[in-house]
Amino acid sequence: MDANARPAQLDSPIVAKFIKVGSRLNTRLYKLTRGKFGGTWRVGSALRNPTPVCLLTTVGRKSGQERTVPLLFMRDGDNIVVVASQGGLPSNPAWYYNVRDEPSVRIQVGGDDRRYTARIANDAERDRLWPQLVDLYADFNTYAAWTDRKIPVVICSPK
Repeated sequence: MDANARPAQLDSPIVAKFIKVGSRLNTRLYKLTRGKFGGTWRVGSALRNPTPVCLLTTVGRKSGQERTVPLLFMRDGDNIVVVASQGGLPSNPAWYYNVRDEPSVRIQVGGDDRRYTARIANDAERDRLWPQLVDLYADFNTYAAWTDRKIPVVICSPK
């Protein structure tokens, strides 16, 4: 079996539903415990090397309502970097389009909740950051192999 072969089950609506339910549960636990629960990801390549999780709050481009999602993140100086991988699904996650249309976001790391301005990394920035992101969470490369889209990297700078 090819390790980079995209699992057929990814196309199931059940997978998308599972991701959504898991995301909501993680967000609630994270908020209630200020990141003590839900503050690290321990799945896949993060099983032995837990990966930090933040909460990204965007404004829905259609609803105008705040939307919060848990995301793996990396610090790059004062910036927080997140990846719109969506587990290698064929389309970008909804939060990516929210950020693209309204770059003013909030990010919570542990109990610290701050305002940021988000932007999509350009090709040079993505090329510099991608290897560091893969070092953080090797499954990002697997997700990239599972999809035809170029997985976006988002840079969030403090306001």
